[in-house]
Amino acid sequence: MDHSVMNELVPWLFPALWLLWGLYWWAQSRGVKTNVWAESAPSRLLHVVPLMLAALLLALDLPLFGLDERILPRSMAIFWLGFSLAAAGLLFTVWARRHLAANWSGDVTIKEGHELITSGPYAWVRHPIYTGLLLGFAGSAVAVGEWRGLLALVVVISTLWRKLRLEERGMRQLFGERYIAYQQRVSALIPFI
Repeated sequence: MDHSVMNELVPWLFPALWLLWGLYWWAQSRGVKTNVWAESAPSRLLHVVPLMLAALLLALDLPLFGLDERILPRSMAIFWLGFSLAAAGLLFTVWARRHLAANWSGDVTIKEGHELITSGPYAWVRHPIYTGLLLGFAGSAVAVGEWRGLLALVVVISTLWRKLRLEERGMRQLFGERYIAYQQRVSALIPFI
């Protein structure tokens, strides 16, 4: 591909990747099981707002507080490494989302007829959607190569860790010893760790 065409496409690759992922996520949000219990709106905002802030940090090149200072050299190799990591992470979330099927929810919830899913990506990690999102944000941060990317990643890690802990508490209450055994057998976010 001609370098001038490639240079014109590069700024649009990440927005297109995340937009396609978001559209898929939205389309798949129909047909899920009815909630028996859901976290409160303020609790949900405690993970939605920080994730939106992290996305804005990655998307907007703001010269505030030195966040636009480079921490990685500007190169196409680093950009493509970041893009590959982000694409792999988002594909992993899609696999996990498809595997959860009607049990999925964006909120911390207990579903009617809630099932404990331990196969597919859930045999590798207990929270593969979060693993994939972390990889997606990490890849985006690598491609940006600035302090704002690192800050966005820290926000995402702390936000998803909070949400993970809420989910784990609910799963232990719902599934008891079965979930505790699953926790002992399968890592939370990084396989084999």
